[in-house]
Amino acid sequence: MAKLPVEKMRELERRFSEIEARMSAGPSADVYVKLASEYSELQSVVAKIRAYEKAVAELADLEALLGDKSVDREMRDLAELELPEVKERIDTLEQEIQILLLPKDAADEKSAILEIRAGTGGSEAALFAGDLFRMYERFAAANGWKVEILSASEGEAGGYKEIIATITGKGVFAKLKFESGVHRVQRVPETEAGGRIHTSAATVAVLPEAEEIDIEIRPEDIRIDTMRSSGAGGQHVNTTDSAVRITHLPTGIVVTSSEKSQHQNRAKAMQVLRSRLFDAERQRADSERSADRKSQVGSGDRSERIRTYNFPQGRITDHRINLTLYKLDRMMEGEIDEVVDALLADYQASQLAQLGEQQ
Repeated sequence: MAKLPVEKMRELERRFSEIEARMSAGPSADVYVKLASEYSELQSVVAKIRAYEKAVAELADLEALLGDKSVDREMRDLAELELPEVKERIDTLEQEIQILLLPKDAADEKSAILEIRAGTGGSEAALFAGDLFRMYERFAAANGWKVEILSASEGEAGGYKEIIATITGKGVFAKLKFESGVHRVQRVPETEAGGRIHTSAATVAVLPEAEEIDIEIRPEDIRIDTMRSSGAGGQHVNTTDSAVRITHLPTGIVVTSSEKSQHQNRAKAMQVLRSRLFDAERQRADSERSADRKSQVGSGDRSERIRTYNFPQGRITDHRINLTLYKLDRMMEGEIDEVVDALLADYQASQLAQLGEQQ
């Protein structure tokens, strides 16, 4: 465990006290909102720092008491009983503070764009892509997030060849960013008379939703094409010139949207394009920073096989952290917190190890 940065902790406490005083002084509404936001960010870490300092002071008192020969035996026995609990509390608080002080991913608090594409396996892959989307939809609902489908291409037997959606809420990207990669399924298709297990796959990409302030798209860098889009059932009576395809010329990224409103389609396609460009820029920056080392969980490699869903055995395995759980049915219902938390803990542990090496 790396040593706690005492000066940084003191600076955070000073800043927190300063914000408290300024908020009490009755600033303007705009200033108050900014101060309240910073206050909220600092509150949890400062509470841990103060609890840590109190525990350290308790430890010093106990050790002084034990070192004082004039203290009676009964008091010394009580101090010896308290000593292990206080030391354990200090160790726990040290670890919690280390995690709270880790460099923050600026995108963690953002909403996200979820893209799922059927891979190898034909109709079964499209069905699995549909199952994955419903899994994330239920997880989002459990967290109080809003899901909106931006575009979807349905599979012939159900599910999706491709589906793109926004998941809106606080801290969406932080919880879902490790879901990017290839998800593999092993199960017996309903159409399989011989009961043979088929293997198919779907690719998931989770991108932080980018605001206009995050990424600038110059008008001369995009080409917008309007296409004919057929309505429900492909009936020509519902055909409109509303589908929009936007091509980002410098990168070749193409985004399409085919809802009823051309104005909505343009806005949605720009939303996805902005997020893809923002994600590409983040990936490039991460690669430069970690040219000599790559966090196994945080690499974001879209082609990496990250997880296997084995239906005959009711088993789900995340290959990055060697985690196997026999609760596949519950996880497909959206109960993926255990895997999400384990991936985050592993990532934090690797960051702490790197900090320890640098100090």
